[in-house]
Amino acid sequence: MRHPDQLSESEGRQLTEVLTHCLELAATHRLVRGFAEILSTRTGQHLKDWAVSARAEELPNLRSFATGLEKDWEAVVQGLTTHWNSGPVEGRVNHIKMVKRQMFGRAKLPLLRKRVLLTAAR
Repeated sequence: MRHPDQLSESEGRQLTEVLTHCLELAATHRLVRGFAEILSTRTGQHLKDWAVSARAEELPNLRSFATGLEKDWEAVVQGLTTHWNSGPVEGRVNHIKMVKRQMFGRAKLPLLRKRVLLTAAR
């Protein structure tokens, strides 16, 4: 789960050995590392090549993932190339949902509103 540069020498050797014994795992490793590189460097323009490579492999889950990305291709590429994101908004929405779940069946809208507004001030 760590970046390959952060593996110890023995862990690197062990990873290499495992990957040489299982071709499917080696292909998965290569594709996942490639996708992680696209994410970390925000180079969405390389995503098309990655998706073509993922669909070419006999890995059903990655093939399905690549196909799913194509359903909203423009938004995915925009998300991987621009520095704008909706992270703060999504975090706030998740927080409101958590408060709502905590209060499920216990209170009505006025109390929920008050709790959301009080926690927003923090």
